[in-house]
Amino acid sequence: MSTHTLSVLVENKPGVLAHVAGLFSRRAFNITSLSVGPTADERVSRMTIVVDGASTPVDQVHKQLEKLVRVLKVVELEADAAVERELALIKVHVHPALRARLLDTAAAFRATVVDLDPRTIVLEAVCSPGRLDALLAALEPHGTCELVRTGLIAIGRGAGTITDDDPARAPGAARQEEQVLLGR
Repeated sequence: MSTHTLSVLVENKPGVLAHVAGLFSRRAFNITSLSVGPTADERVSRMTIVVDGASTPVDQVHKQLEKLVRVLKVVELEADAAVERELALIKVHVHPALRARLLDTAAAFRATVVDLDPRTIVLEAVCSPGRLDALLAALEPHGTCELVRTGLIAIGRGAGTITDDDPARAPGAARQEEQVLLGR
């Protein structure tokens, strides 16, 4: 599956997530993963949206997102030019005789034990989605009984930031507010 990761800066206001989700829903675009959180500027939140490029016209998504009033900036992050991570909490059944093997598997993937009782272990894993999938496959023989994944978060590699000026963008009234929000 060819996925595309969009990093979107939005105003930190009620209803913004609903507007973005509504845009995807109206256009019948599928969101593979969606994570939202605050930035260093309390007036701005960052969304990381992953879409399936095979079934979703990514260029069109990008343009439609930029048209939304509360969207400040949209950047597509290329996989090789970004650091991508996902957090998962995994509850695994554990037979006492296999506990050591399960803990060795967790250690090999740098997953940490955050809770355990005689019948289950809860692991926390922070890694790339591919490595997380490999961990889940390795745990499958033990019997994963519950799984929670955050969805992908990503940030561009190197010194550049999403708030850097983009000379290709034409100035406009809506973008003047962006400059104020981004501290320019």
